Amino acid sequence: QLQLVESGGGLVQPGGSLRLSCAASRFILDYYAIGWFRQAPGKEREGISCFSSNGGEINYADSVKGRFTVSRDNAKNTVVLQMNNLKPEDTAIYYCAAGLRNLCALPGRYNAGRYNYWGQGTQVTVSS
Repeated sequence: QLQLVESGGGLVQPGGSLRLSCAASRFILDYYAIGWFRQAPGKEREGISCFSSNGGEINYADSVKGRFTVSRDNAKNTVVLQMNNLKPEDTAIYYCAAGLRNLCALPGRYNAGRYNYWGQGTQVTVSS
């Protein structure tokens, strides 16, 4: 069973920052693409970023482009989602997921059904 574990969520004021981590085995990080998704109450799950296994392909949804960045921390075997200038509409449960290695290069990179393994999610609340 391949496992992913998110951490770092919390409550932050508008304009603030949060750093989410997706911990996974080295095998997952080397051979799978990592997608970040979020789901707000009453809304569908939204793909916001795709990070290829070697970091050569990184994509962002328009809703987060310029504010969120994804990187890999090899020392900790994590993929990090740095979220800056947060807005109330960023409030959601955030998930990381692992999918096929070349997924970030495909049009369906934000299709949740293409991801095989999921973390349990971490809550992010942006409110004053």
